[in-house]
Amino acid sequence: MRAGIEKRLQKRIILMTRNQAMIESCEQILPEAWSMQVITDLEDLGEWNEVLLFRFILLDLEEVEAFDPLDVIRQLRMQFQINIPVFCFGGDSDIQNEMRLSRADRFFTQSQLIDASRIFQAIQLVKFTAITCLKMLARFFFIE
Repeated sequence: MRAGIEKRLQKRIILMTRNQAMIESCEQILPEAWSMQVITDLEDLGEWNEVLLFRFILLDLEEVEAFDPLDVIRQLRMQFQINIPVFCFGGDSDIQNEMRLSRADRFFTQSQLIDASRIFQAIQLVKFTAITCLKMLARFFFIE
């Protein structure tokens, strides 16, 4: 049981993309205490309860050849019934609107997501909780 608690407390995120430049950028800004798993299929993580061990998902809306972003959000929200935060990047307004209707959380350009490194750095220094991290990310992008 203790191992399960320790696993849940790890600071891990999911990045769903094949875009090598984005993967490298995210690896560079990721704080030392955090880890990132790059996937193109949620089933690569195992059962639905394994998805719960991650703090949030960064989802590439332009990666339509590797996976359908709408299928991912529907699988999370309807099949798994998981409310893990999903931050989407890229894509046009049509796919963003469809993702919004399917309950994706926030939408950014790739550069906005990388600019969030300032927030990650603050989180690392002050050691905020995951909820505070998400609130700061939301404030950062809604103030601009």
